[in-house]
Amino acid sequence: MTRGTARRLRIGIDTGGTFTDVVALDEDGGGLVTTKTPSTPADPAEGFADGVAKVLALLGAEPSEVAALSHGTTVATNRLLEDRIDDLGFVTTEGFESILEIARQSVPDGYGNSYFWVKPPRIVAAHRVRTVGGRLDHTGAELRPFDEASAVAAARWFRDEGILAIGVCFLHSYADPSHELAMRDVLAREHPDAVVSLSCEVLREYREYERSVTTLVDAAVKPAMNGYLARIGERVESRLLVMKSNGGVLSADEVARQPITTVLSGPAAGALGAAFVVSHSGHGSVVTLDGGGTSTDVAVVLDGEPTLTTEGSIGRHPVKIPMIDIVTVGAGGGSVAWRSPEGALKVGPRSAGADPGPLCYGRGGTEATVTDAHAVLGRIPPHLLGGEVPLDVAAARAGLDALAGALGLPVERAAAGILEISAWNQANAIRQITVKRGLDVRDYPLVAFGGSGPLLACRLLDVLGLPAAVIPENPGNLSAFGLLTVDVKNDYVRTRVVRDAELDPAVLDGIYADLESDAARALAREGFPDDRRRFARSADLRYYGQAFEVRVPAPAGHPDEAFRAEVVRRFHDAHEALYGYCYRDDARHPVEWVNLRVSGIGPIARPRLSERPPGDGDPSRALTGTRTVYFDAWEEAAVYRREKLAPGDAVAGPAVIEEFGSTLPLHPGFTAELDGYGNLVVTR
Repeated sequence: MTRGTARRLRIGIDTGGTFTDVVALDEDGGGLVTTKTPSTPADPAEGFADGVAKVLALLGAEPSEVAALSHGTTVATNRLLEDRIDDLGFVTTEGFESILEIARQSVPDGYGNSYFWVKPPRIVAAHRVRTVGGRLDHTGAELRPFDEASAVAAARWFRDEGILAIGVCFLHSYADPSHELAMRDVLAREHPDAVVSLSCEVLREYREYERSVTTLVDAAVKPAMNGYLARIGERVESRLLVMKSNGGVLSADEVARQPITTVLSGPAAGALGAAFVVSHSGHGSVVTLDGGGTSTDVAVVLDGEPTLTTEGSIGRHPVKIPMIDIVTVGAGGGSVAWRSPEGALKVGPRSAGADPGPLCYGRGGTEATVTDAHAVLGRIPPHLLGGEVPLDVAAARAGLDALAGALGLPVERAAAGILEISAWNQANAIRQITVKRGLDVRDYPLVAFGGSGPLLACRLLDVLGLPAAVIPENPGNLSAFGLLTVDVKNDYVRTRVVRDAELDPAVLDGIYADLESDAARALAREGFPDDRRRFARSADLRYYGQAFEVRVPAPAGHPDEAFRAEVVRRFHDAHEALYGYCYRDDARHPVEWVNLRVSGIGPIARPRLSERPPGDGDPSRALTGTRTVYFDAWEEAAVYRREKLAPGDAVAGPAVIEEFGSTLPLHPGFTAELDGYGNLVVTR
C-alpha cells in the first residue's frame, strides 16, 4: 500500500480478567495484527483505550483510520457474578408483590437438599416493591384499567427514597404492553432521574417470574454499563460495536437500551471465532474451550453454528434471553490452589485475577495458582508475551513448596496435582454441555484457545476420549478475532400459546410480520439498507402438558399450512434428538406452539483466511533448544516457535510449542501437526 493512503481498520477488543486482547484487521488486504495489554479491573475502559493505542502504534496508524471497534466486555457479567446489585426497585401488578419471593419453588440439586439449602436473598428487597392497579388477561384483553393514581404514588415513593434503577413487569404485558408504557410515562414525569427497564421491551414472552428477574437484571446493570460505554466514548471516537450474548454485535447506542444482552459478551465471541477458524479446516462440529486467567468457558458448535439457549443464568439469576449455550467454570490460569479444612487439595473457583495475579508475576501475590504450577513444572516459558511479562519461577516454587509441605507431597507432585484437578474441572464442564445435552463427547474435536486453553489440551484428550484437539493460530487472541467475524444481530420474541390443530396460519403471518418490522427498524438505525437485511425465524414448541419448549428454526416464506407442517416436523426431530423419543404420529400428545422469534441480521465483511503452501516437513527450523519439563517425570523436551512451523510439520512429544500469547505443552505419546490454515492438530 502506498504510504499515506488512508486505511480502513477494524479492531476487536476482548476484555478479560487478566489481559485485554486486541486484534486489528486491515480491510484493504493488509492482514491481521494481534497484541495484548494488562486489564485494568478498577476501570476496564482504561485497559480498552490502552489496547487501542498499542495496536495503532504497532500498525503506525492514526485513530481516524479506525472504521469500527468491536468489543467483548465482562462489565455486566461481573456485576451479576459478584452480586453488586444496589438501589433497585420493582413495579408489578397489584396482588403479585410476592412474585420474586415465590419464584419457582424449586430447590437446587433436588429435594434431598432442601434441609440444608438456604434460600438466597431476592434480587429486590420486599420493601422496595410497589404495585399498581390494572389487569390484563393472557390474550391482552383489559380486565381492569391502568390505575394512574397508584402509579403516581409508586413513582413518587421511589423518587423520595432515592432509588434510581427501576424494573417494571406487569402480568401478561407480553400480550399487550400498553400498561407498562403508561407506567414509563408516569415515571418519566414524576421521577425523571430514574433508569427504567420495561419487561415488554426486555423480554416479551410469558412466564412472569423469569420475565421479572430478566427485566430487573437489565435495570441493575444499566447504570454501570452505560457509564462504562460513556467512558470509552470519551477515549475513542470510532464507531463502537458491542458483542451480545446471542452471537451478534450491536452499536453501543442500541446496547445501552438493553445492556442485559451483553451478559455473556466475551465468551460468545470466543465460540464464534473458534467456529469461524476451524470451519475452514473441515471441522463443522466441535467443542470449544476458552481458557482465560479467571475462568474457562466451554460451548458446542454444531454444523458451524454455536448452540443457543434461552434458559441461561448468570450467578444465581435466571436470565431468559437468547444466548450462546456456554458453561463457565472457575478454572483459569489465575485459579488459586488451596487446602480444604479436611486436608484435600482444591483449585478455584477463586482467582488471583490481574492484580496481584499469580505468584510468578511478581506483583505481590500470596497464593499459588494454576499458572504457578505450570511455571514450576517448566511447561510455560520464563517470559510471557514475547518477553513483556518476565516470570519469577523462584517465587512460584516457594509458594508451592509451602502448599506441598502442608499436603505432605513433593513440590512436583503438588504442582501436577493442581493441573490434574484443573483438567478435571474443565472436563466436567465439557461433559455438562455435551453429555447432558444428549451429545457423545467422543464425536467432537476440542478447539482449545485463550491464554491458558491449550495448556491442558493433551490431558483433556485422555480424560474425555476426544478424537483430537485443534489449537488455532494466536489462540490467546481468538476471542478478540471472533469479534471481527460476527454480524450485527438483534432478537425479537412474542408469546402465542395455541395448539397446532387450532393454529391459524394468518396469525403466524401477522406476528412474524410485526417482529420483522421491529427488526428492520433496528437494522435501519444501524445503517443497513433494505437489500442488506436478513431475517431468521424460529419457534418454540412443546407437547401439550409439557412445562418447557424446544426451539427450532422456521423456514422463510409465507406462513401457510406447508410452513406450519414443516416447523412441527422439525420439532419432532429435535425432540427425538434431545430426549430420545417423540410423539410424531400419536394424536394423544398434540403439539403446542408457545413463542415465535425473529432475529434481524446485518451482515458484515469477514476476514479472509487463505490456505498456506506446505513446508518441507522438517520442523527443526522452528527448534530453539530444549528445556527440562515435568510431565509424569522430569525429562528433556524440545522447544519450538510456532510461527516458524509450516503446514505439514509434525512435532512429537515430549515438546513445548511456544508463541506470543499462549503455549502448548505436548505430552509424551502425542503429536501436533500444522494444517494448511495454521491450526495445530493434536492427536494421541
